[in-house]
Amino acid sequence: IFGCYFSTSCHRSTKFYTDPVEAVKDIPNGATILVGGFGLCGIPENLIGGLLKTGVKGLTAVSNNAGVDNFGLGLLLQTKQIKRMVSSYVGENAEFERQYLSGELEVELTPQGTLAERIRAGGAGIPAFYTSTGYGTLVQEGGAPIKYNKDGTIAIASQPREVREFDGRHFILEKSITGDFALVKAWKADRAGNIIFRKTARNFNQPMCKAAKTTVVEERQLLVMDPSFLDRIVTTQSHRKKTWRMSLRKTDFVSLETC
Repeated sequence: IFGCYFSTSCHRSTKFYTDPVEAVKDIPNGATILVGGFGLCGIPENLIGGLLKTGVKGLTAVSNNAGVDNFGLGLLLQTKQIKRMVSSYVGENAEFERQYLSGELEVELTPQGTLAERIRAGGAGIPAFYTSTGYGTLVQEGGAPIKYNKDGTIAIASQPREVREFDGRHFILEKSITGDFALVKAWKADRAGNIIFRKTARNFNQPMCKAAKTTVVEERQLLVMDPSFLDRIVTTQSHRKKTWRMSLRKTDFVSLETC
């Protein structure tokens, strides 16, 4: 549960909506959005659908993954509403691959733990931090293709990271991430703006709430709790359960829990 101790101002008002489109219609072209979820679990699918209807363009989307062709952020990729993806996993999305390799989409690949810490640091007001993850790779050296030209040459390349040594180990400097809007999914919320996450929704949703100027959350049940810092809440009963498509050998055994 989020309480006042996370808030920069516990007196800000929270607006409530029943229509996801109304909750996101003022997100402008070129905005940076932080989209919660892990894989296809715990993603704010109704808010993503709202953006699909507003037609906003040129978005920078920060998310653990890029969705799939017909669900999640994959829907916004199909309509070319996303200009840049900042992600750690981009598999299972043929349209994503096509746009990236043809020079239509910018992609900033970030190690998953680094991505989580960049967002957490942004919410904590920390501009940058050192991590050993990525040292000795293209993450540190720079030159990884963020955007291709149509002829396959690199139009935009990643920048090299500053390196420092601490106690005999090498670390690289990573900048924090903040956004204009955070779109997250919760299990329960109250009219003061507090939210509760459940099961697989306890992922990137939580830190993203604190790293954006405006937080928009979709939830399924209203409660009565104490004040917090969320800006907008969308109440909806329309949620789809999705898991990643998996190919297994006969000797494999995997247990999946949907959100």
